[in-house]
Amino acid sequence: MAWPRVAMNEARGRRGRQLFIAGLKCALRIAWKTRFGLMPGHRRRCTIAREVRLLCERLGPAFIKLGQLASVRPDVFAPETIFELEQLQDRVGAVSVGAIQTVLKQELGAEVDALLDDFEDEAVAAGSVAQVHRARLARAYRPVTGPELPAGTPVAIKVLRPGIKALIATDLAIARRWAGRLNRWRRLARWRPAALMEEFSAMLERELDLRNEGRTADRFARDFAADPYVIVPRVVWRHSTRRVLVSEFVEGWRLNELGQAERAGINARRLAAHGAEVFMRQILVLGYFHADLHPANLLVTPKGQLCFLDFGIVGRTSPTQREAIAQVLVGLVYGDADRALRYSRELGLVVPAEREQGVRRETEVLVRRHLLEPGRADVRGFALGFLSMLADQRITIPAGYGLLVKALVTVEGVSHAIYPDLDLIKSAKPFATGLIAAQLMQPDRLRRRLPEAGRRALEALLA
Repeated sequence: MAWPRVAMNEARGRRGRQLFIAGLKCALRIAWKTRFGLMPGHRRRCTIAREVRLLCERLGPAFIKLGQLASVRPDVFAPETIFELEQLQDRVGAVSVGAIQTVLKQELGAEVDALLDDFEDEAVAAGSVAQVHRARLARAYRPVTGPELPAGTPVAIKVLRPGIKALIATDLAIARRWAGRLNRWRRLARWRPAALMEEFSAMLERELDLRNEGRTADRFARDFAADPYVIVPRVVWRHSTRRVLVSEFVEGWRLNELGQAERAGINARRLAAHGAEVFMRQILVLGYFHADLHPANLLVTPKGQLCFLDFGIVGRTSPTQREAIAQVLVGLVYGDADRALRYSRELGLVVPAEREQGVRRETEVLVRRHLLEPGRADVRGFALGFLSMLADQRITIPAGYGLLVKALVTVEGVSHAIYPDLDLIKSAKPFATGLIAAQLMQPDRLRRRLPEAGRRALEALLA
């Protein structure tokens, strides 16, 4: 029994040396390219961010996934880093169809041909963690939502790559050791690298169980069942396990293929505006949202619908966060920087008193420059400028606030991919206004506010 453990330790040792050498080379490149840290702030952070992205891609699946998780945490990482990590490439060569069919037989307890018809040997998508093949249902199936899927329905079969769990476990064990050492550095301890790594590891472990993705997809499908412009592939639980997820195969155009969609008669402007509202509804009403939107995870169907795919990474907002985020959003869309900053405090943004006036003044300039004055609002430019300003002022960005800014940038990116001339701020005004009105009319809020409102009205009458 000792030999397998020795072999495993040797493998981890070799992998650890590989990672250490790659990390050291990256650090030396960063030092050289930033003139040993003497390059001005924004350019230095951009250079570091690019090298970190390239390092994650070189180190493989675990670090690609860790980078993707980091890209939704602007409360921890520099804005230049989170926007750069959005570009992480997660496409690799497909493993052999024989290896995939072996996994399917192990998981489903039978040969693929006995359960599914027309299984296609060539993968339709291949990532570092899983790959997808196409087939057809051999028998009809009643999904959690919507009508029955008849026999012959095209399905997508997502399968974890053989050995991926062990590979990721090895890399995560090494990354945890690194994080523990970084925790001892006083300048880095405030970022809690060890705790952050444990959080990321738990999220990655969750993503390696495809049943979690299926449950989120079902919930999303239920929540948007009444929306004619949103579709989510329904899960076939009969053939789904921890390592296999079978769902409807939806035909459509990716966001970088929308010229074809428009030529087919798709109303891109309406779809882009609706897509922005759908995403804001996820964040501000439902309390959970798709946190990994990119061209491969969002399709436009021939019926003019938005199809959301791959719910592996999901963000969440609490009721308190949602109320404060809505108020901040109203401040931004109406150009009220003071309101936005005031409600930012409820999200944990603490601005020292001596810097408050300067932060307010710079925020007003950013709002005017990026959201109000241009022909089309530039949310990404505002977000990068605002987060960089907070970083330069060494003001801690709370998780809820970073979540809002990052989410708005994602909404804008997706909307512009569908319809480049859409002004997100103008499109968001009706939604934001309606949301605040709904919040104000909530019974518990009215009970809290009416006595105070009545007292002030009486004082005004008697004055």
